[in-house]
Amino acid sequence: MRRIEVYEIIEKFNQAKSKKDRIAVLQEYRDVWAFKDVLRASFDDALQFNLPEGSPPYEPNRPESVPSTLLKKHKELGLFVVGGTGDRLPAVRREQKFIQLLESIHPADAQLIIGMKDKDLGVKFLTKKIVQEAFPDLIQQ
Repeated sequence: MRRIEVYEIIEKFNQAKSKKDRIAVLQEYRDVWAFKDVLRASFDDALQFNLPEGSPPYEPNRPESVPSTLLKKHKELGLFVVGGTGDRLPAVRREQKFIQLLESIHPADAQLIIGMKDKDLGVKFLTKKIVQEAFPDLIQQ
């Protein structure tokens, strides 16, 4: 059975009709680390990104032929966090690696990663407060 992608979890969240249902969707995927990494990086003010704001110039992949997934590539996100291993890279190289990440995953996940970096996922009802209710220990205070 195919594992659910992060953007598909967000789609399920968007389809939920009530706050209780939205929290249930979040908690249903509590074991999907890529999803929790996106949530934490989006809403934890302690995590800042060492990248320019906005969408970089990248070529989105075709959804039917992505070479990888965010489920596999999410560990690379540490390269782009201030204080992470990517701090040692020249800015141009770090930005190239970010573009390579975006081009290697589903275009919907790439858009989520850009929103995560800018601290704005653009998902209605997906707020820091609801994430903290679903995962009380995920975000540092």
